[in-house]
Order: sequence, then C-alpha cells, then structure tokens
Amino acid sequence: MLATYVLLELVVHARRVLIWAVIALLLAVSLHPAVEALRRRVPRCRRSVATLLVFLAAAVAVGAVVAVFVIPLAQEGSRLAGRLPGLIRDAQAGRGPVGHVLERTHALRYVQRHQAQIRAFATGLSTPALRFVRGVATTATGALTVFVLAYLMVLEGPKAIDRSLALVDAAPAARIRRVGAACARTVNGYLTGNLLISLICGLLTYVMLLVSGVPFAGLLALFVAVTDLIPLVGATIGAVVASAVAFVHSLPAGIGAVVFFIVYQQAENHLLQPFVLSRTVRLNPLTVLLAILIAAEVAGILGALLAIPVTGIIQVVLGDLWAHRRGRPLRLPMSVANGPEDAEGTGDAE
Repeated sequence: MLATYVLLELVVHARRVLIWAVIALLLAVSLHPAVEALRRRVPRCRRSVATLLVFLAAAVAVGAVVAVFVIPLAQEGSRLAGRLPGLIRDAQAGRGPVGHVLERTHALRYVQRHQAQIRAFATGLSTPALRFVRGVATTATGALTVFVLAYLMVLEGPKAIDRSLALVDAAPAARIRRVGAACARTVNGYLTGNLLISLICGLLTYVMLLVSGVPFAGLLALFVAVTDLIPLVGATIGAVVASAVAFVHSLPAGIGAVVFFIVYQQAENHLLQPFVLSRTVRLNPLTVLLAILIAAEVAGILGALLAIPVTGIIQVVLGDLWAHRRGRPLRLPMSVANGPEDAEGTGDAE
C-alpha cells in the first residue's frame, strides 16, 4: 500500500517529465525506420552517424517550418508597427475599416466612455505576459529535452533491447520481437495517418482561402495544417486564426471561412479521421472514434494523443495472446517481420 502511494506521488510530481518521455518515444519510433533505411543504403554507416544525420535532417525540417512562419510575421509586424499610430487615430475618429466596424457595433462609444478601465486592464496584463514568457521558456526546454531523449532512444534503444532479450530463451525473445515490431508499426501508422489528415486539412484550407482572396493563404494553410496535429484544440486554434484573418479581409470571406471550418471539422472528426486511421493503424473506425472520445474525456489532450497508438498496441498484444492460446503464432507482414526491429540483433555492431 505504501509503495503504491509513493509510486502515485512520484508520477504526479514527475508528470511533466513523463509526458516529455512519452512524446520522445513517439518521435523515436517515427524516426527509427529512417535511421535503419540509411544504414541499409550505406552499409558502412555507423548507427551513431546515421542517427545524427537523421535527427539533423529532422531539426532542419522543423527549423524550415518555423522560418516560414517567423519571417513573414516579422515583416508584417514591422509594417504594422509603422501603420499602427495611423490606424489608432482612424479608429478613434471612426474612419478606416476598423473604425467603421467599431462605429457600427457601437464599440467606439464604449471605448471612449471606459478609457480608464481599459488602461487599468492593460496595465494588469503584465502578469499574464510574464506567464506567457515563462510558458515559452518551458516549451523550448521541453522541446529540447524531447529531442535529446528521442535521440538517445534511437541510438541506445536497440542495444538495450538486445541485452534484455538475451536474458530470456530464444523462442520468447523471437515472440517479443515480433510483437514489438507490430506495435512499432502501429505507432508509425498512427503518425503517418495523422500527418496525412493534416496535409488534407492544409490543402483544403489553402484552396478555400485562395478562392476567397484572403492574403497569405499559403502561410495560413500551413499554420492550420500544423495546429491540426494537436489533438482536441489544435484544429480549433487554426480555424480561429484563419477565420479572423478572413474577417479582416472581408465579411463574406470571414463567414465563408467559419462555415468551411465547421463543416470540415465535423467531417474530419467523424469521417476522415476514423477512416484514415482505421487503414494506417488497422483499427475499426468505430473503435478509433470511441478510443479518441474516451481517452480525451479521461486524460484530455495527452489522452487524445495516445488513444490510437495505445489502442493499436493493446489490439496487437491481445491478438498475440489469442493466437498463442490457439497454437497459431502471430503473423506479421513481411515488411514488419523482416523490418529494422528484427535486424537490430545482428546489425548494431559498431
């Protein structure tokens, strides 16, 4: 009883590190096939070198995506800073697009009557701003930690697995390798399916914004595609930002964007996501939808993130147990059975 209590307390206090470790594990599983593919193409390439090259390529890809956002935002931010005094004067006088909106909605009168309260509210924003800065620092630290953990998992994980399996007999070790390969395939299928769904979301968003004439359609579509990777709230964040920019452009474009995102998110949550993930993870669409809903209700965003891979892993393990009870070993596709997981025992010598 005491040991259980201590373990629960440890999990509660170390939950942030545990979350980072889980995300790092997903990243390591997704990048491990690339490391093995590089080693197969370059036979003399050491694991350490292949791992370093793959992670450097991943870092460059992430940096390129960040640069695509940061450079246009910096340029537009400098333009906005130069135009901001004029916009404020026009808004106060009821001129310009912002001023007309404020005048029509009677918001300008409210601002003029409550200037003291607005100044007090703006002054009180220092604490949330400080929290935001701290949040950014924590996020950067977490991203770096996840990257380092994933790198070490890919680099040292196969050796640790080989040493652990050397402690058991050959038949159970082979069975564990087969099940582990199937579980890794499930996780990779989930990640691939999630990326495919986000790509579809980004392309459809780009077409919608392009037809509506909204500026920076490509940048906004990329932002929506990236945020769509975040379970539960990601699609909403992308939709709100894109719709806000569309409203600034014109009222019809904003209304069209809102209608598009409402229809698309319903289709993605109830049709596209269950269908794609049922093909990549090989789960029944109903199982996919129920797993996401239940996990999101129990554990929030983290639960939604892990719902599909965990459900797929449970299906693999239960299938293996059922097959062995009937005397029929779990059969895997050749691409999995002969994949990098099976080759680790013989190909890790450096």
